[in-house]
Amino acid sequence: MSALLEITNVTKTFPGVVANENISISVSAGEIVALLGENGAGKSTLVKSVFGMVRPDSGEIRIKGELISPGDTSGAIARGVGMVHQHFQLVPVMTVTENIILGDEPKRGIFLNMKAARAEVLALSEKYGLEVDPDAFVEDLAVGTQQRIEILKALRKDVDLLILDEPTAVLTPQETDELLQVMRNLAASGVGVLFITHKLREVMAVADRVVVLRNGRVAGSTSPKETDEEGLAQLMVGRNVVLQVEKGDAKPEAATLVIRELHVNDDRKHLAVSGLNLEVRAGEIVGVAGVEGNGQRELVEAICGMRPRISGEVLVSGEATPDMHPHKVHSMGVSHIPEDREKHGLVSSYSIEDNLVLNQFDREPFAKSWIRNIGALEDNATRLVEEFDIRTPSIKTTASALSGGNKQKVVVARELSQDTRVVVAAQPTRGVDVGSIEFIHNQLIAARDAGAAVLLVSAELDEILSLADRVAVMFGGKIVAILDAKEAERGLVGRLMAGLSA
Repeated sequence: MSALLEITNVTKTFPGVVANENISISVSAGEIVALLGENGAGKSTLVKSVFGMVRPDSGEIRIKGELISPGDTSGAIARGVGMVHQHFQLVPVMTVTENIILGDEPKRGIFLNMKAARAEVLALSEKYGLEVDPDAFVEDLAVGTQQRIEILKALRKDVDLLILDEPTAVLTPQETDELLQVMRNLAASGVGVLFITHKLREVMAVADRVVVLRNGRVAGSTSPKETDEEGLAQLMVGRNVVLQVEKGDAKPEAATLVIRELHVNDDRKHLAVSGLNLEVRAGEIVGVAGVEGNGQRELVEAICGMRPRISGEVLVSGEATPDMHPHKVHSMGVSHIPEDREKHGLVSSYSIEDNLVLNQFDREPFAKSWIRNIGALEDNATRLVEEFDIRTPSIKTTASALSGGNKQKVVVARELSQDTRVVVAAQPTRGVDVGSIEFIHNQLIAARDAGAAVLLVSAELDEILSLADRVAVMFGGKIVAILDAKEAERGLVGRLMAGLSA
């Protein structure tokens, strides 16, 4: 295999943070290299340097032996580098087709040839097995579908090196398996693949080599043939990590969250939740398993007052929650970890300190008569940053400056540090490293054991099966089965998720 990418002694610092320190990595043509590390280890900074989005302080980056200029994205693209970003680079008000062709539109004379563009998107979708509706508007699509668009957008150009920054963070297990096969096919055709992931199963399944970063440095290099998931986790975190959740038996009491005959539309005014009934008792975790797009997002948003309900009711401790009023729903004791932390979990331009009180900024001790108590805000942020291991140089740092996993920790810290009756956790560990996953899982179990009713919605079937005391399988907007954790065998749940009978 010939040398395709050579990174030599690359260093990049930001104010108060050494993101990369003397990092040297290579990727050969036809090779899949996994880049592992905790949140904040410097993975995204490094691949952004390769793509020209970040200008390193020192070091060299060569593509096919040719030195690339620092901070030159167009030069990287011209040399055959494609990148799928961790956070979507899509225009919400445009269609799928318009987003994929943006910046390189097919023309008929001086006019845009949308018919050819649409046909190209359909052909691309079929070629790589990533199904999309070319006419759908991006703002109406689930995050998993938006990720497919990002991948197709990168694959549209003939790439020699494909960089994938957590490409499966928002994909279902089935979609993930399809993408891993796409990666294998690309490598077989001579494309070099450098991908960041937190999912060790994917690394073991598809990587030729694994490079682990820790605290901005290369901590080690290995291969799936030389190690296992536990070994990778230890190399990433620097300590033994419990990959299997340890929890005692649940001691459920009365139903705290009750959903009766709930009907909810999606953004296109189509019925997404159809007559759904579900109860979650105090002191238990109920996991909602299902292929993304079967009404889970609409269910969560309707519970939390973010989406109008056509009919039905949501009760917390016997009291009806108001429709379309998130602040009041929260005041009734409902904490919400949203699936899209960027859109619904944080205000990126606000400090960590302010983001940690977004849903209680107007309450004591943080405010009195609309006058903010700065001391209480600082004390709260300092305590939670330490308690939830949020990696940041300062509580005054803006949320936009944090890595994806540390952003998620801010959301989890805010929602789980309060006295709460109900926790609605939607994809709580999406895009989070193994050490943080272990921590967040333990926090959810602690909330359960403290008497909260926990509703866990996750596309990660392993997460559902390891955390839930009962598993509710959702298909076509309905709960089609509720299984005790002891009965919830992976194959059975998978069949129910696909709409098949048990």
